[in-house]
Amino acid sequence: MGVVTTLEVQKRNKERVNVYLDGEYAFSLTLLEAAKLRKGQTLTESEIAALRGEDEIVRAVDRAARFLSFRPRSIAEVQRNLSQHDTPEPVIELAIERLRLMGYLDDEAFARYWLENRTTFKPMGPMALRYELRQKGIADSVINAVLEAVDADDSAYRAAHAKALRMRGVSRQAFKHKLGNFLQRRGFNYGTSRDVIEQLIQELAAENPDFFSESEDAEEFEE
Repeated sequence: MGVVTTLEVQKRNKERVNVYLDGEYAFSLTLLEAAKLRKGQTLTESEIAALRGEDEIVRAVDRAARFLSFRPRSIAEVQRNLSQHDTPEPVIELAIERLRLMGYLDDEAFARYWLENRTTFKPMGPMALRYELRQKGIADSVINAVLEAVDADDSAYRAAHAKALRMRGVSRQAFKHKLGNFLQRRGFNYGTSRDVIEQLIQELAAENPDFFSESEDAEEFEE
């Protein structure tokens, strides 16, 4: 049992209220939850436990919201972040569910965001994208669905084109070797890489007949 003796708006966060029971600080609540209390009100142990539980959930949601303010996150990323701050597992589960209902967490939307970001700034192949999304905790069913929209040929061409322009003066063999390794590291399969490299060789040679060295012994391009 406890009697509400003070309801005090926090100085640093005007959206939260400190609750004092029997003259001692007990927990804090949102303005909405605190509005349900009044000075002199007697709370049972179960009511106190419920209010403290709500306080923990709100704190977890607020922490997650700050984490999400930097960029979209997967559910697993938010779970890990809350766990690192010693948030109890039951509280994490309830906070995650609340964030999902609020529209802040959606793994499919996150996966599409991640692919769009990679496509724009760092084109990668399906294998590399699948690996990254798995690391983010995205389910295979979601990964399979979003990867259907990936144009591997276009991504490989854009990834390779900028790098290829910096390889003037190498032999065709060195060009194939270096660019092939680069595309493999980016997660493109052999067939896609081979076709893109051949396309670039033809385009670059047509634009500038002197782009490639005719000597197979020419110094290879250093990355």
